[in-house]
Amino acid sequence: MPGFLQFLTRPQKQAIILALDVVLVPVALLAALSLQPGNWLSPGWPLDERAALAVMMTACAALSLTLGLPRIQMKSYEISAMGRSAVLAATLSLLLLLLAGRQATILPASVPVLFGLVFLFLCAASRLLLLQLLLRLHRGGQARSRVLIYGAGTTGMQLALALRRHAAIRPMGFVDDNAVLHGLTVAGLPVHPPQKLAARIAALKIDRVILAMPSLGPPRRARIARRIADLGVEVQSVPSFAQLIGAEEILARLAPVLPATVLGREPLCDRLGGGGEAYRGRSVLITGAGGSIGSELCRQVLDCAPARLVLMELSEHALYTIENELRTRAATHGCAIVPVLGSVSDRRIVRQVLEQYRIDVVLHAAAYKHVPMVEANPIAGIANNVFGTRTLAQAARDSGVGLFVLVSSDKAVRPVGVMGATKRLAEMIVTDLARESPHTVFATVRFGNVLDTSGSVIPRFREQILRGGPVTLTDPEATRFFMTAREAVRLVLWAGTLARGGEIIVLDMGRPVRIADLARQIVAASGYTVRDADRPDGDIEIVVTGLRPGEKLHEELSISGELRPLPHEKLFCSVEHGLAGFELARALQALRKATAAGDAAQAAEEALYWSRRDLTPQRMVPAARAADRAAGAR
Repeated sequence: MPGFLQFLTRPQKQAIILALDVVLVPVALLAALSLQPGNWLSPGWPLDERAALAVMMTACAALSLTLGLPRIQMKSYEISAMGRSAVLAATLSLLLLLLAGRQATILPASVPVLFGLVFLFLCAASRLLLLQLLLRLHRGGQARSRVLIYGAGTTGMQLALALRRHAAIRPMGFVDDNAVLHGLTVAGLPVHPPQKLAARIAALKIDRVILAMPSLGPPRRARIARRIADLGVEVQSVPSFAQLIGAEEILARLAPVLPATVLGREPLCDRLGGGGEAYRGRSVLITGAGGSIGSELCRQVLDCAPARLVLMELSEHALYTIENELRTRAATHGCAIVPVLGSVSDRRIVRQVLEQYRIDVVLHAAAYKHVPMVEANPIAGIANNVFGTRTLAQAARDSGVGLFVLVSSDKAVRPVGVMGATKRLAEMIVTDLARESPHTVFATVRFGNVLDTSGSVIPRFREQILRGGPVTLTDPEATRFFMTAREAVRLVLWAGTLARGGEIIVLDMGRPVRIADLARQIVAASGYTVRDADRPDGDIEIVVTGLRPGEKLHEELSISGELRPLPHEKLFCSVEHGLAGFELARALQALRKATAAGDAAQAAEEALYWSRRDLTPQRMVPAARAADRAAGAR
């Protein structure tokens, strides 16, 4: 039977429904007559008046087609469709009354009324019975997913009615927080309290729980979803009607935090205007071009009208994305875009790119920057951040590049982790090359955390808020310097314009921001409240997890604290000495030996030691390394 139904065309199915309506006319008439006192079924009208009956059946077919009843699917036969059936029944009742009067047949006045009511009932009942029969035939022995609906409101009831017609899903009941509904039956299903959820899932062998509470805020929905998921069942959520029609974005409540609110100062983008003279008409290479800082560098350098922009990136997807974005804009600027897939650690590719495209300026933003990742993979961090920088910087010097700018981090100041140590060593490499290179200008630019970049706190906080919390905080007293990506990139470009060789240029970044205050700001800006001892009914909890390996409580921008002014009022040169050339050579030799041996612990130890060696007035002998490392850890 299911196979036969499967091959029926839509017109054939409609013809069957139409025939059913027509057949119900004599059935309903017989039923109406049988309900009257007396022998109305004896020979006489209307059984002997086949023509009159044919008129009614013909009229039923015509009216049914006119009202579109055969075109209504049985699973969609609801109030509006039943109204059309009522119009058909009323019309046929009136026709029956007219035919009886025309033939002078005396019928009780109740017969047409009973006929209409019976016909209407048979129309609805026949469709419901056919629907159930077809569903049973279609499902056969098919396994059905057993679901509970969390929320017995309007959305939950509508969902239950819809799921009952689904071939692969069987709703088993509701769960609702409203105690008034507990123990009642809603839409034919029992309502259970949340306290019995685990027991009901086990007893009813539930496969899935569907959250039908679109009016709840995302944090509360997320907490309920996590609690249910812990019971070992799948959890799904029904969106609100506003979300379905596109009137409300799913993440609309996660409003962006204004930069000035987070920075604790006015953004400096306008004050950093200009600074593009070093790039106009030049061939510029940007490494790490697909990253957060690298991609913003590409956009702003393109506005400086370079002759050629070479994008070097290790990630194929990131390179494709930024190259695709810049291609149209570059055509209007008359700039050639060259995508290069490769690593700065690959000496052959680096030299080939520098010579083939006659690079004038190198902006080196490629680096592994996530503290936990580099801490867990010190050899990879050293290879990319230290030796990659050395390979690129030396090749730039040998190829006659005019300007080399290293993008560094405030974590390079008195580092306590491998990531900061690798960035400090990269700074020392660039500073050392600046001393011995008469043709290439080498400079470093150092800044703090950049808002909304990958892996930074704001995207992580927003993601945690979307999941319903908690928002994780390393330490309530931890502080960081913040700036926007636009500010950071303008600083890099200005560093290239103002550099004369060997500088470490930093930005006046204002006061540092407490991460705890930042977390509360983002929770509030997202439209929620913090849940703590003072407000136990709040939306989002903030949990302190402790500083991770390689993290500091407070960051700094300068090792010596001595800052010399530059022609720009917000830019300064940090006076730092670094390692002597022979000491840097020893450091790189020690690091190369440890990485070649695959000794991650030794590589991390060497990186931390040599990156902090210049912090003491006296040069230490190897026997003093333990004390120096202990001081660094503090």
